[in-house]
Amino acid sequence: MVSAVTQTTGSTAAASSTAATTANTASTEFDTFLKMLTAQLKNQDPLNPMEGTDFAVQLATFSGVEQQAQTNKLLQQMILQQGGAGLGQTAAWIGKEARTTAPVWFGQQALTLDIAPDTRADDVALIALDARGNEVTRELIGPGAGPVEWFGRDAMGNKLADGQYSFVIESLRAGEVIAETQVGAYARIVEAELGEDGVHLVFEGGATAPASEILALRDD
Repeated sequence: MVSAVTQTTGSTAAASSTAATTANTASTEFDTFLKMLTAQLKNQDPLNPMEGTDFAVQLATFSGVEQQAQTNKLLQQMILQQGGAGLGQTAAWIGKEARTTAPVWFGQQALTLDIAPDTRADDVALIALDARGNEVTRELIGPGAGPVEWFGRDAMGNKLADGQYSFVIESLRAGEVIAETQVGAYARIVEAELGEDGVHLVFEGGATAPASEILALRDD
């Protein structure tokens, strides 16, 4: 099993990038201001030197620019530390199976699905969707709730192609659909990464889901 923890561009990474850009801008302005002040002192007219009040204002501006540069450097460090901490905590999930409603990989092994129909239902239709969201199978499984094994067979009993699948159920009563619900499927976590909206988990087969959308964890 291959497992990894990586940090990519994400909300925290984006914030870090923004802080870095701001810090670099402030640092550039600081250097430019220092050069201008030095040049002004070197080239001022000895018979008409800079007024003390003007000099004090420039020194105050100099101090403010320096302080802004230091503040942005500190902000960047804090963001990086927070992002790393969240990623480190999620790394403990690698190797476990997570229940998610995101598409998961189906290959040679059956998938465990968590079925939770409407309590009023007298029958339930389990629908499998491919990676594009197209319906590929539909079967009546009865009104029970709990985990079921999905073996990925079509109406003729042939195995479906390997790929990413997601699932929904239709709760039926007297033949009418009274509710439609996404179904959680278990998939093994092989990687954690920092994405645009926080920490993402990567499953076997390459499917991903935000850590915030994980519904349950279990040991393999």
